[in-house]
Amino acid sequence: MTVFGCRACGAALTGPVSRVAFPVHARQKWGNGPGSLEPALEPGTFAEDPLPSGTPWRRWEEVDDAEALGWYAPRYGVCGGPPGHVLLAPGEIRNAAIEPALVSEYGCCGLDGNEPNMVCLTCRTPVALRVDDCGLRHAVWLNPLATHVIDDGPGPHPVLDWPDLLDQRPGIPPSEPDGGWHPVWAAAVATALAHLLAASDGHPILLVQQRVADFFQPTLTRLGVPVSTGPPSAEPGRAALRRTGMVLAGPGLPPAAGDLALVPQHPQTGELWPVARPAKPIPLAWDVWSHLAFHRDPRPVGRSVPLLPESLPPLLPGYRLEPDGGIFLSVLARLPQVRQPWLRAIYDRGRPYHYGYCRL
Repeated sequence: MTVFGCRACGAALTGPVSRVAFPVHARQKWGNGPGSLEPALEPGTFAEDPLPSGTPWRRWEEVDDAEALGWYAPRYGVCGGPPGHVLLAPGEIRNAAIEPALVSEYGCCGLDGNEPNMVCLTCRTPVALRVDDCGLRHAVWLNPLATHVIDDGPGPHPVLDWPDLLDQRPGIPPSEPDGGWHPVWAAAVATALAHLLAASDGHPILLVQQRVADFFQPTLTRLGVPVSTGPPSAEPGRAALRRTGMVLAGPGLPPAAGDLALVPQHPQTGELWPVARPAKPIPLAWDVWSHLAFHRDPRPVGRSVPLLPESLPPLLPGYRLEPDGGIFLSVLARLPQVRQPWLRAIYDRGRPYHYGYCRL
């Protein structure tokens, strides 16, 4: 099992937890109304942010080593803190409490900020940041400078192989009970969209499956990217479209038949489903990929007994999915291909509306 503790006194700060991949929606800001989002992680798990976060914070004009830090396009600012902040669901924390004197003024309707606001109850060392502000995910972030692993092991959740994932994690529906788009879909599609544009090298894109096209085509069209749908044979004489055709690939599906393969990312290990060359993998969060790949709405044709209302499939929201713009730009800025003029132009058009504020 993995247990985290205080560096100063050695006291345990968590129960036993299992490592999972850092989710694309971990730092998502969704909506502008009261209420925070559900935790990004399941109970009994933790994830480590591989990117630097926290103070010191520098404006882009002050950064002279941006590419060495992994940024290939301008940002509002860059975090200069350490990598390795550990994300936990709030229920996993032990022997730590919020210290009112450390609560920042950044929060709107709840807790937020860049510095720890929780202290170890044994030695009073600041060890973690509790977040529950409006539009943010309930979370506790352990500061890597003040905490460390005191017991390491597999934890309570064994790693599932791909067939077990198919059986046990059917995915997240696109719509929430209130009829709006699920924020995880907005984050996952935004991440995949950035990788798709980078892998396309500016060529027109053919979306072979209509289910995939429903979620990607509207945004690609709005960004000015040439896009078409349907099987490759439906585009006679347009080799560029066939070269950049994107298809779903993964466990339970045939091998990728296009040059771009929309593949799942393992939710625990972070590994991508392997595809053979020349196909380029386009990562998509497992819970979105599995629903997109295998969910089929039932068609009650010819039924003698009508379906009950609670048995009907959930309808998609009455408006198109808007991929999370902040996540899209952050992912794109981390890809070297954004230096290509055509892709940099797309990035620059979006920057005035989304700022890369330093979090934690």
